[in-house]
Amino acid sequence: MNTKNKTMRSTDSYRNDGDSKRSIEKAAMELKNADVVLIGAGAGLSASAGFTYCGKRFEEHFPDFIEKYGFRDMYSAGFYPYRTPEEFWAYWSRYISINRYQDAPKSVYNDLYNLIRDKDYFVLTTNVDHCFQKAGFDKDRLFYTQGDYGLWQCSKPCHNKTYDNEAIVKKMVAEQKNMRIPSELVPLCPVCGAPMSMNLRSDDTFVENNGWHRAAGRYQDFVLRLKKSKILYLELGVGGNTPGIIKYPFWRMTAENPEAGYVCINYGEAGCPEEIAGQAICIDGDIGKVLEQL
Repeated sequence: MNTKNKTMRSTDSYRNDGDSKRSIEKAAMELKNADVVLIGAGAGLSASAGFTYCGKRFEEHFPDFIEKYGFRDMYSAGFYPYRTPEEFWAYWSRYISINRYQDAPKSVYNDLYNLIRDKDYFVLTTNVDHCFQKAGFDKDRLFYTQGDYGLWQCSKPCHNKTYDNEAIVKKMVAEQKNMRIPSELVPLCPVCGAPMSMNLRSDDTFVENNGWHRAAGRYQDFVLRLKKSKILYLELGVGGNTPGIIKYPFWRMTAENPEAGYVCINYGEAGCPEEIAGQAICIDGDIGKVLEQL
């Protein structure tokens, strides 16, 4: 399918009116009748769950970094060229702690799980915050394509392995002073001694470990096994940064299967190509509020 063709934007914003209610009712019926559900989740889902990267949440956890550097949001501050590894990991240990090891402020992921728990489902996500597993989703039905805040890797990388960071991150948070961690806590590769880095896909050094490849294989098996079934492609909070991972494949697979349905829920970015408009329901609104109605 040519994804450059005209894209239809949603006119069904989440409002308390008849059109929005009908769209949500249609989406609920699609979900009820689907034998299979493939969820594609982006950053908008976690934002709806309360994992925001600016405003009050950022100001509460990083007042010293904001005062020193004038940072305006948590995300861009992660790319700042800190002068020492001690300061770098002081920032990142706090960042990992609140975005990976704290629960989401809202129950959006739990609500989603309760909707699909009895279905044959799979989750493809670019999110790296582990919220799906915390909510009870089966880890063998998850493919985190872009990494995990809870994993480190060699920055070179000299070998194809990742390392859980929970214990050391919590120690970094507890022992840091004046925006620096103790030097002995700076993580180094146990094989070559190079600095460790986050296992996040940002360049060609990203490590796809054995677990990543097993998850990719399970996802491909799921898609091939069920691509002609009565499947619902449920896209939640996927923006335009990496459309080739979730959005474009979902559009293409919907177009190839007349039995398929496509539901997109996104605040400000809900739409689909004309080719699948007859199979699609696009709802412009807060995902958490829409899931409550479903």
